[in-house]
Amino acid sequence: MSKTENLQAKRKKYVPRGVSNSNLNVAQHASGATITDMDQKEWIDFAGAIGTLNVGHSHPKITEAVNKQISSFLHPGFNVMMYEGYINLAEKLCEITPGTFDKQAILFNSGAEAVENAVKVSRRFTKRPAVVTFTRGFHGRTNLTMGMTSKVKPYKFGFGPFAPEVYQAPYPYLYRKSDNQSEEEYIDQMIEEFKEFFIATVAPEMVACVVMEPIQGEGGFVIPPKRFVQFVDSFCKEHGIVFVADEIQTGFGRTGKFFAMEHFGVVPDLITVSKSLAAGLPLSGVVGRKEILNAADPGELGGTFAGNPVACAAALTVIDVIKEEQLLEKAEILGQKIETKLHKFAEQYAFIGEVRRMGAMVAVEIVSNRIDKAPDKKITGEITKYANENGLLLLSAGLNGNVIRFLAPLVITDEELSKGLAILEQAFEQQQRMVIGHVNSY
Repeated sequence: MSKTENLQAKRKKYVPRGVSNSNLNVAQHASGATITDMDQKEWIDFAGAIGTLNVGHSHPKITEAVNKQISSFLHPGFNVMMYEGYINLAEKLCEITPGTFDKQAILFNSGAEAVENAVKVSRRFTKRPAVVTFTRGFHGRTNLTMGMTSKVKPYKFGFGPFAPEVYQAPYPYLYRKSDNQSEEEYIDQMIEEFKEFFIATVAPEMVACVVMEPIQGEGGFVIPPKRFVQFVDSFCKEHGIVFVADEIQTGFGRTGKFFAMEHFGVVPDLITVSKSLAAGLPLSGVVGRKEILNAADPGELGGTFAGNPVACAAALTVIDVIKEEQLLEKAEILGQKIETKLHKFAEQYAFIGEVRRMGAMVAVEIVSNRIDKAPDKKITGEITKYANENGLLLLSAGLNGNVIRFLAPLVITDEELSKGLAILEQAFEQQQRMVIGHVNSY
């Protein structure tokens, strides 16, 4: 038995099957957008640890900053004794997030923690109980964030009951609109449905916060119309509701701006951040209006490991790297290259329904045909399976599991990108042969 096989057997024995693995190989080394496994096979990374590695694997400047911090101390605990990194990162986050009002930032460990604490401070500030999220939204796997999440399987099934006073509003999906509707008519309809939601489901006077992904991540990289997002923002302002942007997957350059909400001309009251914030180290935060974040009393917020100094050192360097290496501009260039290739694929493969992107946040929706646009989870699974067996780390998404998403590091080289897209084309081609073979068998 090889070392890889031995570890695979141990994983099966000692790690619960509830933890999924899209690839069963074992990483040994990683750099940029390439991971080398224990058998010395290279894997092009189009997954980026689910959007965590915008600056790539093992960036030398971040590795240097982390090592320097480790040589000083690992974790005195910010609640016990303060340290420079936490304070400097809070300052930096307040500087780079949208909005000219007075801000504060508080740090945690995971995205779900950030979302929960955004809800906590919103409830404390408004003295209201209800939370509104959106259909197809994803916000985490804790009890509260499971309740806020839309997709039942695999995230919620069998894990209830969930926290009360959580409601899901409609979120537009332009690809799924009626063919006899114009885009403007569809947006008008969605705005009316949103207003009706606050009559039929929950009164605005009861709502502490609306939590919105500017682009839905797990929901399938669904991009809402700008006018809809702006209406939600204005509705919140009108009714004294805290507008929270969940930028955990969209933040830190993924969409070609530091934060995706910048594309919509909207300044949220609070922003939740995590994933690519610290280049793979566990760190998250809530950033926004000082009067909201400052509403809680000492001891009511925080956590034992929250704002770990090693992760803070990484995050401060991530922000510098994004600016120094012009990764916002590179995100747009990368996204254009992937989109162009996918449109060429669409000319060959009829199961490609829609290609959509904002910056380097790119998705392709897989359907049985382009007429009824029926989601095809089976074909999607076969494509990602082929990729993950042949040198490309690739993930799916979407409420129906029929969206292939691209989260390649923004530092990916042209050579790495070409290798990855070549494997993807092979996956599409193999699936095309299977579809044709299936049709011919009848």
